[in-house]
Amino acid sequence: MKKSRLEAFSDGVMAILITIMVLDFKVPSEASLAALCSLAPVFLSYVLSYIYLGIYWNNHHHLMQVVHKVNGPVLWANLHLLFWLSLIPFVTAWMGNHHFEGIPVAVYGAILLFSGTAYYILTRCLLAIHQADSPLAKAVGRDGKGIISLLVYSVAILLANFHSWIACSLYVMVACMWLIPDTRIEHVLMDDPTGKLE
Repeated sequence: MKKSRLEAFSDGVMAILITIMVLDFKVPSEASLAALCSLAPVFLSYVLSYIYLGIYWNNHHHLMQVVHKVNGPVLWANLHLLFWLSLIPFVTAWMGNHHFEGIPVAVYGAILLFSGTAYYILTRCLLAIHQADSPLAKAVGRDGKGIISLLVYSVAILLANFHSWIACSLYVMVACMWLIPDTRIEHVLMDDPTGKLE
């Protein structure tokens, strides 16, 4: 299978997930600012999840630019990632509708943790079928930022039942870390004079 099919399928799934999330917005029964303001928790949870899905789409796209081939384990690892991402609309709605209470915030963090772990597994599966000196290996390296993210998610999950807003702040902090596409991959692409990695 060509990597382009995997990328196109992943792009489609992520686009659907973003669409599903916005459908959770219910039109206020009253035409007032107070009624609109009551949707603030739902809107804030939507914004956070939209950013996270955008980060995954962006970094997945950049990752695929330095990938030369895919195999069966890579396809399954990619499906594993999409499985956890597909749960984001559900936990987003749950967290927003319950005004960031502890349990929904903890479960939201668990989905982020499992999604991050799945992305890490995907990169390891890709590294296993590429040479040690390949552009992919140079770009990914030890993935310190990914490991730090998983640790922060774990701390946030533990804090969620006691200080849900601190946990949410940690989720925002990790999102800020990833807003810019992975610069390691950008450097590898810029160092490629042939443009073959595009």
